[in-house]
Amino acid sequence: MKSVKKVAAKKAAPKAAPAKKPVAKAAPKAAPAKKKKPAVTPEQRYKMIEEAAYYIAERHGFNGDSAYFWSLAEADINNRI
Repeated sequence: MKSVKKVAAKKAAPKAAPAKKPVAKAAPKAAPAKKKKPAVTPEQRYKMIEEAAYYIAERHGFNGDSAYFWSLAEADINNRI
């Protein structure tokens, strides 16, 4: 019969205390977040300008340059968006 050698069990090393995370310094208060403007698709923007240009032209009795009315409407819509 073969003799079985018993291996002495190794004792577990004592558990070290969990490492403490360094305390983060408080960051300076940032300015309040600006409200995010709702996204407007290019198609929606175009329709808004088109409608505004119509009403501007109507106020002028449809007399004048349509490109001028369009540029006024575009500036107005860009300010509103």
